[in-house]
Amino acid sequence: MHLRELILRNFRNFDHTELSFPSDLIFLIGENAQGKTNLIESVFLSCTGRSHRTSKDREMIQWEKEEAYVRTKVDRKLGDSSIDILLRAHEKKRVRINGEPIHRLGELMGHLNSVIFSPEDLKLVKEGPVERRRFMDMELSQIRPKYFYYLQQYNRILNQRNNLLKEIQSNPSLAKTLPVWDQQLAETGSFIILQRHAFNISLQKIAREIHSRISRGSEQLSLVYRSSIPYQDAALEEIRQNFLRELEIRQKEDIEKGRTGKGCHRDDILFHINGMDVRLFGSQGQKRTTVLSLKLSELEFMFRETGEYPLLLLDDAMSELDSARQRMLLEYIGKVQTFVAVTDQDQFPEIRGRDSQVFQIRSGTAVPEG
Repeated sequence: MHLRELILRNFRNFDHTELSFPSDLIFLIGENAQGKTNLIESVFLSCTGRSHRTSKDREMIQWEKEEAYVRTKVDRKLGDSSIDILLRAHEKKRVRINGEPIHRLGELMGHLNSVIFSPEDLKLVKEGPVERRRFMDMELSQIRPKYFYYLQQYNRILNQRNNLLKEIQSNPSLAKTLPVWDQQLAETGSFIILQRHAFNISLQKIAREIHSRISRGSEQLSLVYRSSIPYQDAALEEIRQNFLRELEIRQKEDIEKGRTGKGCHRDDILFHINGMDVRLFGSQGQKRTTVLSLKLSELEFMFRETGEYPLLLLDDAMSELDSARQRMLLEYIGKVQTFVAVTDQDQFPEIRGRDSQVFQIRSGTAVPEG
């Protein structure tokens, strides 16, 4: 998978920029707040239809402008693709694939895949389960559009059920309509849980091997998927039935609180090193190693699932890694097309001599060197 062209118009601090990338190694060099991360964000937007920094499309549109435009052209084994995304201040975004409009955002998934690595990824092991659910959802959505569709449906049904729970507080007769929403929630939720379960098993196999190499065999990393819906055999019907049972058991409590207390919106992944919970007891070094292992595992997981490596987007990632972890990350540069956003190219002395492109990023402009 190779990103060939990127065109931006009124995107963040870029007025109009057209870039081409014949190389597999691209450096974006500049001081902070010049636009390096904005370029990374535009590529990620083309992969997922969403920013990795904000949930509000309006924030990606240049100040006092009504719309922004991002166009990418990508080479893939299955053929070339062009992706056009139009962000509008007061309307839903519009996406075209090869000139044809798509009707659901899930149709974008898989045309351009990426793994992004930035200092903020430490939130995976430092903060609450929201970050780890997002980690699972972004990975699975890129390679399985059906998962993205089910996730959208689940969130819509969950919001409607929660609204109904609040209405029942003042109108108890509405409780008889709850089973309709319970069935739909269990149907979509059981599929999501099953996919997450399988993802966790696959990713753990890869992450354990990578983590062992980074730690020189002294640490064993384990990923423990924790769902609020119990199951034993990871069978779809079993999970669905258990989901319904949990909703029924908690119905009174859900009505009192006005929200759904069980479901895949409560899932989490625990990271253990040698049996120890990394979030609670791991050192800063162990947390960084865990995140690096996960990110490199994402690359390998996508390759095994799709037959192609995704793009690797490094947004000031080296600042959080020591020399040993940097070397491990650099092993992947050369396998995959990599975009490196840094303040100084000297942060990468090991790859300075490799064939690469360098862009100086200044105040929303990208000036190629050489």
